[in-house]
Amino acid sequence: MRRITFDLETKNFFDDVGSNDPRDLDISVVCIHDSLDDSYQSFFEQDFKKLWPILEQADALVTWNGDHFDIPLLDKYYPGDLTKIRSIDLMKEVQGVLGRRLKLDSVAGATLGVSKSGHGSEAIDWWKSGNLEKLVSYCTDDVRLTKELYEFAKNKGHLKYRDAGEIRELRLNTAGWEQAPSNAMTFTLPF
Repeated sequence: MRRITFDLETKNFFDDVGSNDPRDLDISVVCIHDSLDDSYQSFFEQDFKKLWPILEQADALVTWNGDHFDIPLLDKYYPGDLTKIRSIDLMKEVQGVLGRRLKLDSVAGATLGVSKSGHGSEAIDWWKSGNLEKLVSYCTDDVRLTKELYEFAKNKGHLKYRDAGEIRELRLNTAGWEQAPSNAMTFTLPF
């Protein structure tokens, strides 16, 4: 099964655009991990035409908060409909069991013993100052954490999180995660 794990960073904040709708923001970079060849890649807006065929060939998109944030925002740029591609949103999976949302950093710290390499607000500063290398590195680190959390949950059936100073396990039903859809192509692109 071909999985594309991805994350994106924005050029602006919600306050800058006067809205809480992710589609009103602008993307600075999209970083992916492709399970097909175990590679990491980054795409700036002028490179999105190279990203679309990769997404089109995915059996699943793996994200942290992708259903609410990343996918609707990226879909604004996409000539098809990203919601037609199967999504495995790890934050949504956690929320479905725990009843509340958790931050990527919190779950990665408890599960993998690794913290994020920065904060989203720093990513906007890096974009504005032209520090694209730092921006891509930070975004790729988030993709790596998401990929590793996916693999941990798939192999162990749970993730961990910190609650009142204690690390707790959160059982997840991962049975269907690796089942490729019968027709992975979404045929949303006009080619």
